[in-house]
Amino acid sequence: MVSGFRKLTVYKKAFDLAMEIFEITKAFPAQEKYELTDQIRRSSRAVCRAIGEGYRKRQYPKHFSSKMSDSDMENTETQVSLDFALKCEYISKVEYNSLIEKSEEVGRRLNHMIENPEKYLPRS
Repeated sequence: MVSGFRKLTVYKKAFDLAMEIFEITKAFPAQEKYELTDQIRRSSRAVCRAIGEGYRKRQYPKHFSSKMSDSDMENTETQVSLDFALKCEYISKVEYNSLIEKSEEVGRRLNHMIENPEKYLPRS
């Protein structure tokens, strides 16, 4: 049974995006292994990690909002890496648009959480 942060739509969408990025980056050139490939994989996965960490601290609204803000920052970093991947022609415009659209949805959901931490308080 899935519970806790794994039930959050934002987590599911961020996780799916990170896995899609992982698959796409398998085709990136070898010379990018320690640069763009590692960086975009790291930042996309960090979105999920910060959601999980923040969820465990949701009884502290300021800490929760801070962790969701960290997650949003990593999501933006992922978008910048996607910009580079497009410009370097490692991904197509169609792939780019799809990934950016998914990332922007994650960002909107994170911003809702940042602005409304009280909606995520644990039930007493």
